[in-house]
Amino acid sequence: MNRNDGLTGLLDVLQAALDDPAASPGGLAARAHLSRFHFDRLVAAATGEPPGALRRRLLLERAAHRLTTSGRTVLDIAVEAGYGSHEAFTRAFQRSYGLAPTAVRRRPPLTFRELELPCPSGVHFQPPGGLRLPAARQETPMNVLQHLVDHHVETLGAIIDRAGRLDDRVLDRPVTVSVETIDEQPTLRSLINAMVTQEEHWLAALRGGEWPDESDRSMTGLAARHAVAGRDWRAFVATTLSAGTLADTFVDTTCTPPTTHTLGGTIGHVITFAAVRRTLAIGALHSAGVTDLGAGDPRPYLDRAALAPTD
Repeated sequence: MNRNDGLTGLLDVLQAALDDPAASPGGLAARAHLSRFHFDRLVAAATGEPPGALRRRLLLERAAHRLTTSGRTVLDIAVEAGYGSHEAFTRAFQRSYGLAPTAVRRRPPLTFRELELPCPSGVHFQPPGGLRLPAARQETPMNVLQHLVDHHVETLGAIIDRAGRLDDRVLDRPVTVSVETIDEQPTLRSLINAMVTQEEHWLAALRGGEWPDESDRSMTGLAARHAVAGRDWRAFVATTLSAGTLADTFVDTTCTPPTTHTLGGTIGHVITFAAVRRTLAIGALHSAGVTDLGAGDPRPYLDRAALAPTD
């Protein structure tokens, strides 16, 4: 069980109490089926704040959200937050935020996260009416970059699998929506080949080799090529990120004349061009009646990776 599991039951009680600011501390403990003493001790141990302070902070965060997203009067928001007067609310709000409620309303932040008050637990009000617990782990930019590469390699494998069920007429039909600065008159087959060749090409360039052999453009051949190149490309990105060598350079001998690139620039290049071709390929699959891959959006993949349980 992780720390967040132990917080859940206590926070369920506190979340429900946000809509009942008059609830007494003893009443909250009773809802949790605990004595007042044990409830206070458990909440303080889990969050680093006494229940009363935690609740007041969450109510102020909710009030800040109301100020920036609704047309309700300051007095209405103050009463909802458990304050008996406009003045008492304004004093508490200004003490916590350093600004009057009307000032926050006039100039709302870019996101509500900017109005989260400092706290040791990472527990905050989550609009529209919940609580947000801290993530089980921190995702770094390097994690996100690796997940983008992993998502593309896995999705390309799925595209090849689906394309393998189509006949040559469909595979070689022109894709009418294209990006002319990237590929001329693409087909589903040519898009898949370009994505696989891109992996092979940059791996060859990194090894100081020559342009790869891309003569086998059958779906079986492309699947076999991608199984090797996709695996090695993922490993290269993982090694580069782990070593912190994104700014290192290499000479691309597959270009005429040979050109110097950074490792990070090359990874960014592949991700960008791959996303365009992947989107066109998925669109071509949709036109052929194959729709189970959706839009190929990486967001669900990154969400799952970030929220996956830690060992």
